[in-house]
Amino acid sequence: MLIYGHAWIDGPKFVKVFSLDDISKCTNEDVLLLEPLNVSIDLAKHCRDNSLSFAVTVNTLKEAIFANALGADFILAQYEQAIDIQKIADEYLFESKILVLVNSEREIETMAHFAIDGVIFPQAIIQVSQLKD
Repeated sequence: MLIYGHAWIDGPKFVKVFSLDDISKCTNEDVLLLEPLNVSIDLAKHCRDNSLSFAVTVNTLKEAIFANALGADFILAQYEQAIDIQKIADEYLFESKILVLVNSEREIETMAHFAIDGVIFPQAIIQVSQLKD
């Protein structure tokens, strides 16, 4: 299971981006977080075309299918949607990993029981304005 944003585990920052200018402020180690897919489709294509690591928040299975087809490294979904998305991702061998936003360590076990690819704590997600120049 992937775990991002926990104090015990080092990992990349997931940086919320809303424009090409925002993307230019990030490093290659950052995961660009696009949300939601329906308004960030051009940014997703830019990330794909430039081999940039990116994640997309989704609200539906259809959005998850499109995010995977666009080459998203990660798909962030709410717990309820993630259970269904993960089943389809496993069946169709998605390249994207499914992540659920969690707020406590207790939730890790729940996600593990549903074979969700990983969890992300809020500490892993930052705004572009929080990046150091």
